[in-house]
Amino acid sequence: MKLLSLLLAVLLQGPTPALTGKAYKFEKIVTTKPVRYVVNTHFHYDHTDGNQVYAGKADIIAHDYVKQAMQTLDLLHREPYQTSQLVNVPRRIDDLKMQIAGAKDAASRQMLQQQLKVVEDGYEQLKEIKLTPPNVTYSTRKVLDLGGREVQLLFLGRGHTNGDTVVFLPKEKIVATGDLMESQIAYMGDAQFAEWLTTLDALKRLDFETDLPGHGMPFRGKELITAFQGYLRDLMKQGADLRKQGVTAETAAQRVDLTAYRSSFPQIQGRGAELRGVRRLYTWMDEQQNQ
Repeated sequence: MKLLSLLLAVLLQGPTPALTGKAYKFEKIVTTKPVRYVVNTHFHYDHTDGNQVYAGKADIIAHDYVKQAMQTLDLLHREPYQTSQLVNVPRRIDDLKMQIAGAKDAASRQMLQQQLKVVEDGYEQLKEIKLTPPNVTYSTRKVLDLGGREVQLLFLGRGHTNGDTVVFLPKEKIVATGDLMESQIAYMGDAQFAEWLTTLDALKRLDFETDLPGHGMPFRGKELITAFQGYLRDLMKQGADLRKQGVTAETAAQRVDLTAYRSSFPQIQGRGAELRGVRRLYTWMDEQQNQ
């Protein structure tokens, strides 16, 4: 079961070309047979960049919207790639260089230099990415039979994006939720906020015990899902109130107070929320008014 979980986590994460070896190592532990299916849980770069590795070797499966997004959106020149890779990685490189210059002993300097090499190599390897859309898509449900192991690919509704896939293994009572449900606060730059709440309700109705999220640690039970729904509701309410007061998204991102959820999501250290998510919340509220 642990090996199955590891392989699912690697393949669903969409490894970049630089991380391909990691996926292959897990594959060889589980099976000597070639991988037949790779699932993109949604269209974001960190869940699709590895498609090029498997193109022509396996069926790459995703919701219909993922293929549409990869063919029509300039994914390598938009969020979340823009900030996460093209802004934050160079900043990380500069920060490591400054730390190396100020290192007081050889051991610390060597550790920092190793970290710098990993980050620089990864940044250079971004140039290898070739956007490769899935070759198999579905609209609401697709079932794979892996020789006695049933794998259900489910679109439960929009949420993190317009085309999130939940991978459900009913016999093993495992779900892989991508970024629809993480064990941390998910990126919200493409969110459909009210629908996300409803989709998470549908997720909780599935008979599972273990969740393998797109980011963060696996978790058991459904309490964390309920906590995240509370976070979303509170963010929506506070955001709407601040918007009515004429507060900008940039200021609202600093002022919202979601510390009530810190026990469930320790990354919350104080007031505030990620700016890209609050900007999307404001845009989403405009969209609701214009419907």
